[in-house]
Amino acid sequence: MGHGRQPRRVQAYDGELGAAVARAQDGDETAFTIAYRIVQPGLLGYLRGFVGDDAEDVASDAWLEIARDIGRFKGDGAGFRGWTAAIARHRALDHLRRQRVRPRSGALEQDVLDLPGSHSTHDQALESLSTARALELVRELPRDQAEAVLLRVVVGLDGPAAARVLGKRPGAVRTAAHRGLKRLARRLGVEGAADEGVTDEASRTLGESK
Repeated sequence: MGHGRQPRRVQAYDGELGAAVARAQDGDETAFTIAYRIVQPGLLGYLRGFVGDDAEDVASDAWLEIARDIGRFKGDGAGFRGWTAAIARHRALDHLRRQRVRPRSGALEQDVLDLPGSHSTHDQALESLSTARALELVRELPRDQAEAVLLRVVVGLDGPAAARVLGKRPGAVRTAAHRGLKRLARRLGVEGAADEGVTDEASRTLGESK
């Protein structure tokens, strides 16, 4: 995976997200709605990898906590995505403990990456086709690799932020994401790529900036 890169659609909205969060902390309900609309697609996609069809219920619980504690958050738009992902992950783990089931894969739908971007409609169509295929394959990865890929590519966190969410060292998360993307690249038919390059190609297929 490229060092420090984020999906272009997520990256394009970080400035707007940070501004919306700042206004929401001052009590602007419309701004909170804007922040929700930017963050929710990726957050919901991430949760589907944990709790399947219960993802929306878990996301709702997470947003109640986010709304309650938003005044305590300090950081920018990218930091807010990491903070909300950590809250959602804790809620998902609590849910699984209550249900006494192991984390399971749900239907990872294409629309989890459906935030609008600045690239052309033609590019969007091509990217959507490849992304839909890649997201189906994410469900087949080992859990640590799938979660690293989801946090890096679907939620759009950088390596250190994803590591903080998972409570792991950045190197461990980087390795898991690398291995997961390498597997995806093989399944997607990426050929002739070097060990590092193959992860770059898989990242692009999943929607990262070129």
